[in-house]
Amino acid sequence: MPAVLAEVLTTVDRLWPLSGAEAWDAPGLVSGDPDASVRRILLAVDAVAATVDEAVDRDADLLIAHHPLLLRGVTSVAEDRYKGALLARLIRAGCALVAAHTNADVVEEGTSAVLAARLALLDSRPIVPGTDPSLGLGRIGRLAQPTTLGRLARTLAEILPATATGVRVSGGFDDHVQTIAVCGGAGDSLLGDPAVLGADVYITADLRHHPASEAREQALLAGGPALIDVSHWASEWLWLDAAAAQLQSAHPDLEVLVSDLRTDPWDFQVVQ
Repeated sequence: MPAVLAEVLTTVDRLWPLSGAEAWDAPGLVSGDPDASVRRILLAVDAVAATVDEAVDRDADLLIAHHPLLLRGVTSVAEDRYKGALLARLIRAGCALVAAHTNADVVEEGTSAVLAARLALLDSRPIVPGTDPSLGLGRIGRLAQPTTLGRLARTLAEILPATATGVRVSGGFDDHVQTIAVCGGAGDSLLGDPAVLGADVYITADLRHHPASEAREQALLAGGPALIDVSHWASEWLWLDAAAAQLQSAHPDLEVLVSDLRTDPWDFQVVQ
């Protein structure tokens, strides 16, 4: 039995409240008729040509993407521009588009929480808690037993889907680690947070040269975490299964699918 899109949107806001989004973010309904019927939902990290084609080809009535297609302002949705072309394809196919971004990062089963759970971190809590201390950006916890930085990196390589850039590490291969901070997606803004500075290792994505270099130099002088840099897409892809399970539980009559397409922008790497 189909649901009405407005009903699904109510579930989406319950699971990932818009009130939890960062001020700069743009989550919520991007396109679609709230009165339209929904039978099949596809979840993906990115709304790009490949996942839009997949949604249309699989007859999805709703594509839920983690990253907002219209995060940065546009002045045209003409079809000779990719965002306009994607929106037109979705609209013509009767497939709505919803974004659940930072509002899906801060919840108890958000992007970082899922990654922390896959690493079996104990006593996991937000790096940057909100008014509710169980909610917030990132997660920090500890392993039941210490491991080495190299073994942890190998574990991440097994947990995360493969990408061209793989898992990059700053620190000694045999260094012992137990307290671990994680932030799915781009997390170099948290490098100076006291919780991160007190961890043995910080796992995130999109670490830029200067913030990473400065963090490691400071760590050599006064202590601080080793760094593990992973693919932005891969670090958040794990969340899709958890999100799908939540949606399926709320709407058992709907079909909820997860895209397996790799939308990491890098295709290959040449190692020197």
